[in-house]
Amino acid sequence: IILFELFSRRVITHENYRCFNQRRRRPRHERCNPCGRQNCLRKRHDRYRINRGYQGLIDDDVRELNIRSVSDIIHRGGTMLYSARCLAFKEESGMQQAIATCKKHGIEGIVVIGGDGSFRGARDLSLRGIPCIGIPGTIDNDIVSTDYTIGYDTCLNTIMQMVDRIRDTVESHGRCMVVEVMGNKCGDLTLNAGIAVGATAIVIPEIRSDIEQHVINRIRRTQKTDKKHFIIMVAEGIGGVEELARKIEKECGVESRAVILGHVQRGGSPTVRDRVVASQMGYKAVQLLMQGIGNRVIVLKDDHIIDYDIYEALNMQKKVDNELYKIAHEISI
Repeated sequence: IILFELFSRRVITHENYRCFNQRRRRPRHERCNPCGRQNCLRKRHDRYRINRGYQGLIDDDVRELNIRSVSDIIHRGGTMLYSARCLAFKEESGMQQAIATCKKHGIEGIVVIGGDGSFRGARDLSLRGIPCIGIPGTIDNDIVSTDYTIGYDTCLNTIMQMVDRIRDTVESHGRCMVVEVMGNKCGDLTLNAGIAVGATAIVIPEIRSDIEQHVINRIRRTQKTDKKHFIIMVAEGIGGVEELARKIEKECGVESRAVILGHVQRGGSPTVRDRVVASQMGYKAVQLLMQGIGNRVIVLKDDHIIDYDIYEALNMQKKVDNELYKIAHEISI
């Protein structure tokens, strides 16, 4: 069975195990790996790690593991498998090199932790005879087939803590801070963090906003209630936070600054929720592979861990929570 993690965590599979790390944007997800790997060890399967995702599979960067290889990592940020994008894997020649590595080590299954792009690679390997199981791991929570991705909760709490600290200056100096949050083209982090910090306005890619009405006029209305400090949350898929800060200062007369939280959002010790969900997903992935089942994606739906066919998962549509967006602005005063 193979433990295989794409961009930031490890995983498991069928008769020979490998680890693979492919998705970059998230705090440590290695918890997927130990629960599955130790399960394999108890059943006396071989186990390995593949460093740097699909690139490591092409380059045969494979290392054998023992039961202590995953000891005392559940609380740590980052990844022990490292990450890499691999353009070569998109070509048939690169894929054949990866398959040759699998055959060399007797790899009979791979668990791929990452996003939709990683899952497409897992699908392609499955089509060529290497069963794969996908586990959703990214801080963005932008994988369409699942309600929740590993790393999302840790990142969300990090954002909340940082904006709470920014608020100290905002309140004491009577300023407006325009805060840019990660999430790529998905506004889940911005929306939920915005509610958690009591943002005056939230701007996300999924819902088109008239800045004049949605931000400027909201600040003006709030100023009439004698409030003098404001926090505006903006998803990175929108951008333009420096320009928006200047516009707010000019039109509302409040000193304004732009803050880009940046890569600090990707790190840190995982929260309880991330540790538990990662453990559940890793366990489920190993169970499927031990039953000879591949070409599946593990997801969290309605608080239940289930699995979908990879093709079905990749063709799903993710919808924005319009009701939550409405609530966010109804309760903001």
